[in-house]
Amino acid sequence: MPSRAVVIGVDSSTQSTKAVLVDADTGRPLAVGRAPHVVTGEGGARESDPEMWWRALRDAVTAALRESGVPASAVAGIAVCGQQHGLVVLDRAGRPLRPAMLWNDTRSAPQATALTAALGGPDAWAVRTGSAPVASITASKWRWLRENEPRTADATAAVRLPHDFLTERLAGLAATDPGDASGTGWYSTATGTYDPGLLRLIGLDAALLPEVAGSGATRVGPLTADAADDLGLPDGIAVAAGTGDNMGAAVGLGLGGAGLLDHPVLSLGTSGTVFAASRTRPVSKALSGFAATDGTYLPLACTLNCTLAVDKVAALLGLDREDAAPGGEAVLLPYLDGERTPDLPTASGLLTGLRHDTTPRQLLGAAYEGAVVTVLRALDELLRACGLDPDAPEVAARPLRLIGGGARGRVWVETVRRLSGRPLIVPAPGEPVALGAAALAAAAASDEDPVAIATAWGAGDGPRLPAVRRDRATWERVESVLERAARPLLGGSAPRGSGIADAGHG
Repeated sequence: MPSRAVVIGVDSSTQSTKAVLVDADTGRPLAVGRAPHVVTGEGGARESDPEMWWRALRDAVTAALRESGVPASAVAGIAVCGQQHGLVVLDRAGRPLRPAMLWNDTRSAPQATALTAALGGPDAWAVRTGSAPVASITASKWRWLRENEPRTADATAAVRLPHDFLTERLAGLAATDPGDASGTGWYSTATGTYDPGLLRLIGLDAALLPEVAGSGATRVGPLTADAADDLGLPDGIAVAAGTGDNMGAAVGLGLGGAGLLDHPVLSLGTSGTVFAASRTRPVSKALSGFAATDGTYLPLACTLNCTLAVDKVAALLGLDREDAAPGGEAVLLPYLDGERTPDLPTASGLLTGLRHDTTPRQLLGAAYEGAVVTVLRALDELLRACGLDPDAPEVAARPLRLIGGGARGRVWVETVRRLSGRPLIVPAPGEPVALGAAALAAAAASDEDPVAIATAWGAGDGPRLPAVRRDRATWERVESVLERAARPLLGGSAPRGSGIADAGHG
């Protein structure tokens, strides 16, 4: 890769595409282009047109180049990190047969329950794939499609994840990576391959799937002439395999798999996510036991309701998102879209503990507290799965890295500090997913290690906020309500008429 080359990292998320033009030597972002996405659907449905993602990628890249003033001839590589779990079904010409079902589409909850039961329960799935089926994973969505739109399923010539779809448009070749593949429900983190027995259970032909590249930094091909013409880039530049958004953020923060990280990551965005890179393969039905893009592991837990849910409560109350106070006796579980961790796909928001003196600002504060307790409980489960006691002093003293849109909000940061009792590291506002994609692109163009590249760039560094005394009273109040609310919704068996039989362990 020539000195002073630039690379493009693309973050294709639920709500938008961001393309960051990065100096490959220093990691300095030169420009960011953005383009919005449209998400449609009512009730549990959440869908987007994959062709819109491609148009958004084109518009974002064009905007970044225009803003930077850098000649397109300086670009040495490009990579995409995309929202996980989405189901993209294509015809023989590579065109979408229907809108993509997104990760937060909960219509497939019955199929997830049926798949779980068919293999013998969540523990059996965790042993095979690292994760138990929930409505979010791609396998549940494929089963939903087969049962509800059988003609579309029968006409499907290719099944892709969102980042796979875009990478194939760039390079003209079908490829994925271990990280994003590990969120499908048909890839085994135990063997590092697609699981034939699970594919039979799900009803999916392996021939419809892309090859799994060695890592997200693998050069899967040169940029095709057609894609180059569409994006205004030189043809032949390196196209990396790319990965899922969470794996991309881990790369962008310089997280390698050298054991459990000293600084687990808490991401406050549309979803609330906690993850850490590890060489240990944790097995827990409460976690997503993903692979990292480099073939190590990225144990992760994700909650559906985070910044958007709290912003909705603020809008209902007519308050600015920062105009909140601690909730007092009020408890608000902002499960406006069901919930993933804990697995409550049919849950709705719950408010309790109201008094005459409860204020609107306290209700908004209670929404923050409900969201933060939910995501911090997920962090505790992650630590336990990695063999650590979350309440042990030496573990509780380890800082959390706080990223995502919520990390820029005063109330979010202070609520996490108060309820976790941990020190925080808050990297400078930026685009860790897109920066991770840029590191993958730089690695594909230079054959260097992407985590080493990102570490040298220093994107995971930031000011450290000291720990404050933990607010255990609020924690226990919220946790008590959560557990009472969840009790009647948990459990159950495969729905009748699901069409799923026990496939055993073939």
